[in-house]
Amino acid sequence: MKETKFIPLPDYQTYPESEMKRRAAEFYAEMRRRRSVRDFSDRTVPREVIEACLRAAGTAPNGANLQPWHFVVISDPALKKQIRTAAEVEEREFYERRASEEWLEALVPFGTDAHKPFLEIAPYLIAIFARSYTLDEHGEKAKNYYTQESVGIATGMLITAIHHAGLACLTHTPSPMKFLNEILGKPAWERPFLLLVVGYPAEDAHVPAISKKPLSEIATFL
Repeated sequence: MKETKFIPLPDYQTYPESEMKRRAAEFYAEMRRRRSVRDFSDRTVPREVIEACLRAAGTAPNGANLQPWHFVVISDPALKKQIRTAAEVEEREFYERRASEEWLEALVPFGTDAHKPFLEIAPYLIAIFARSYTLDEHGEKAKNYYTQESVGIATGMLITAIHHAGLACLTHTPSPMKFLNEILGKPAWERPFLLLVVGYPAEDAHVPAISKKPLSEIATFL
């Protein structure tokens, strides 16, 4: 049994109520500008920016602090081409056979199809893997807890960090995504969670005219 060790809460900072309100409002205003983008520029992004965003994601709360995530950052053109080719195979299967008419109808306003050029154009792809367990120094399995929830939270924080840095991103989830294990040499016990496309938006980038639900529809105060 591991010994429990506690330390004083480090680096916490409190603010006057007026400052709290201002910071909360400013953060909301910044996040309102975030949009998922499908039109990317091939403009180079400094690796240091991506590293800082990943460090921010790594601070996410998670089950038993086991941090059951792994981020594979892909910038190599040959790998990006392989990923695009494999993803488009699954996407064609989805649009032509797997998706219901109702699902396809829901996608109409977004103008999506099986063609995914952004997977090659954007400077970075980040493949996010969820680890159901890890291996210790003896090769023994150590189970992770609340893996899906933990990886989902970390992914949300990564998306937020990317936007805060001044970049755009797109969550891409071709299904199934086992091809990522094969292309990236990841073991079967690391399950692909999501593929994040990262870079600057193209100068002529367009996004769908959509709106978000008001607070009254997404929250209840009791």
